[in-house]
Amino acid sequence: MQRTATESPPAEASVEAARRLRGSMTAARLSFTWLGVRKSLSTEQRDQAADSFGAEGKFLSAGKKLLNTSHPAFKNVTSIKGRAISYWKGLSLPYPEPGLRLIRRDHITAFDQQIELFKAELTEAVIELDDHYDELRSAARERLGDLFDPSDYPPSLLDAFQIEHDYPSVEPPDYLRQLNPDVYEQEVKRVQARFDEALQLAEQAFVDELSQLVSHLTERLSGHDDGRPKVFRDTVVENLHEFFLRFQLLNVRSNEQLDALVNQCRQIVDGVQPQALRNDSSLRQQVSSQLSGVQSILDGLLVDRPRRRIIRTSRSES
Repeated sequence: MQRTATESPPAEASVEAARRLRGSMTAARLSFTWLGVRKSLSTEQRDQAADSFGAEGKFLSAGKKLLNTSHPAFKNVTSIKGRAISYWKGLSLPYPEPGLRLIRRDHITAFDQQIELFKAELTEAVIELDDHYDELRSAARERLGDLFDPSDYPPSLLDAFQIEHDYPSVEPPDYLRQLNPDVYEQEVKRVQARFDEALQLAEQAFVDELSQLVSHLTERLSGHDDGRPKVFRDTVVENLHEFFLRFQLLNVRSNEQLDALVNQCRQIVDGVQPQALRNDSSLRQQVSSQLSGVQSILDGLLVDRPRRRIIRTSRSES
């Protein structure tokens, strides 16, 4: 019997896909040391602020901004963090433990090299920011008035921003096999369950992203503003092509339906240039109609997602 558009893949296929995921991926963690630029007011300061409103201090939450984060040097530092996170997420799949994502083992070298480049770029940006540190503190002193406290500020910013990455093992330690076989088997089952959940998270992430991209492009193609076709940027189409590349890179062939939908969507927009969509109303209508068909199936997948039992352990997790 042929499966309908909203049915989940057979359990055997999911189990095999989870094994492929576990066999080809490793956990990667990206962490940051980052200067906090907001601080809560002291009890005395909060009470003083509350008095100005005729309120009780314990019912008021108030804080102060220590530095001007819109300064170009500070924005440059922040942008590096954002680009590092985007790169990490773009090269990886979600994993059901906070702070961890899965990357292909054959991508570790490239990942290492790129993160080292981000680290070097961050070092240079922080040096530049530190050159403006006195200026930023002086501006904060003027803006904060009596709320300014020199002890809120480190002597230098050179060690206040750092990027780190590592590859924590998510597999049960080998010593447990000899030390306590029963506990080892429990850990094996726990890890298997985690990768099964990771597979579900990956499928959901792909469906969600594809649905958003298709919906946005369809809305741009079919909608009108004051009787004229809506304007859309080239990135609306380019983002779809970037998704196709990432899907091909990270897909573990876990869901035939999703594979078919991505391939169908790729065929619809393959070779279609954004400017042609702007100039040719018939092409715009054709692409919009075809994508609407894809969107209806994606909507079904979003509504009827497989619900899998998630096995949790009593051990505390970081």
